Amino acid sequence: MKMLALILVLAANASVLAAAPAPPSCSSLSSLAFPGATITTAEQVPAGAFTPPSGTRAITNLPAFCRVAATLKPTADSDIGIEVWLPLSGWNGKFEAVGNGGWGGAIEYSEMAAALQRGYATSSSDDGHEGDSGDFVLNHPERFIDFAYRSEHEMTLKAKALISAFYGQAPRYSYWNGCSGGGREGLLQAYRYPDDFNGVIAGDPATFKRNAWAMWIANASFKNADDYIPPSKYSMIHRAVLDMCDKLDGLQDGLINDPRICHFDPKVLLCKGADGPTCLTARQVQTARTILSPMKSSTGAELFPRLEPGTELRWARLAGGPAPAALFLDYFRFVVKNPNWDWRTFDVDRDTALANKDAEGIVALDPDLSAFAKHGGKLIMYHGWADQQVAPEASIELFDAMQMATVHLRVTTNSWVRLFMMPGMAHCSGGEGPDNFDKMGAIENWVEQGREPDSLIASELASGKPIRTRPLCPYPLEAKYNGSGDPAAAANFSCAAPSLANRALSHEGAN
Repeated sequence: MKMLALILVLAANASVLAAAPAPPSCSSLSSLAFPGATITTAEQVPAGAFTPPSGTRAITNLPAFCRVAATLKPTADSDIGIEVWLPLSGWNGKFEAVGNGGWGGAIEYSEMAAALQRGYATSSSDDGHEGDSGDFVLNHPERFIDFAYRSEHEMTLKAKALISAFYGQAPRYSYWNGCSGGGREGLLQAYRYPDDFNGVIAGDPATFKRNAWAMWIANASFKNADDYIPPSKYSMIHRAVLDMCDKLDGLQDGLINDPRICHFDPKVLLCKGADGPTCLTARQVQTARTILSPMKSSTGAELFPRLEPGTELRWARLAGGPAPAALFLDYFRFVVKNPNWDWRTFDVDRDTALANKDAEGIVALDPDLSAFAKHGGKLIMYHGWADQQVAPEASIELFDAMQMATVHLRVTTNSWVRLFMMPGMAHCSGGEGPDNFDKMGAIENWVEQGREPDSLIASELASGKPIRTRPLCPYPLEAKYNGSGDPAAAANFSCAAPSLANRALSHEGAN
């Protein structure tokens, strides 16, 4: 009798399992209907290589996934392209949205691939247009809003709906991961939609205030040919900076731990005679001084921080000419001024005010992330001290303002946001210092396990292998060499408070 009962139970369970609906096929997702959205592709991609439709190089070592592409139209003038990738097996139960750089204009396939390889369902948008120019904004105010924050939010909503439809459950955790423009996008999402993400990673956030700064540097650097510093002199200037400031942190290793204490005056390179490759003319000295000083108004008020000492090898991005990079210029041509605007007419008082006014309420970064913090959201910011596109102190100022904006909450310092300043790292990656660290692991541990990121390990890679590691310390702490052991090994450093010299920082640059 017991055996018969067991057989009947097993038969009943088998009947229930057989009756349970199977998860939808990838192609069936094309029939889903979302307000303001049209699914254009729903296909299964086999494991191995995937070649993006843009024709870029194939991405390899991918697991099998369901690829969904859609067009979103939250307004009559919107035209937002998105893609959502869903692992066919091994889904970790989580969602990672990835950000764009510059003016967007394309799906970030490589970043999606990295998320997919970690087991995430992932998504990316083109920010509401195609191409890397800002001309899409001209006479299209709704598309500027799409670019700033709406496309990312609409993408997130549709991605989560597709995840729920495909797996039969919503993601357990949702994360934003972006650098530069993607860092800015993450901060805007945390401000406007505080419940969308459990954790946000915002690297080198590209505040739009930098566009006026870029025009200011352009006018000082190459409006007049006599002011121009040829790139062939960059390495000479960089060496002089290191000779003076590398040792200030107690370790001569090719990195400036905190460039704010470096008060390098380019006058030491003034040519004693005729111009030559190993010196600067008097006009070039003044150009270098300007680059290494904050942008100020006519009354002396600081409008934007300086490009830090240690960035000299990459000055061409802002000071190389013969015209400002379109990334910065397009904001004035298509938002603030007109397509025919002459950057040589830039006025620091008038045009900075205009640029900031046009950013208000759209792309300007608001530091009051109280709702995100109160919701339990965690934010990891990072910024390279050798960033050549966004002045690093802009992130420090924003971080300090965030702390002040949430002081009324019953939260301890750094309980919801951490900033990691990275010596030697250029814009988002590259440069002379360690620039690789496990961002997703850090935010996952913080959100899911409550393990605060008290220090992280960054690596400098060569041929895919680490040649130097260094702790990343939550600002204002910094990594200090313990005095013995291999200076290329993170184990021989400790996170410590800034030295007394760092506590009386000058923001005056070389002036």
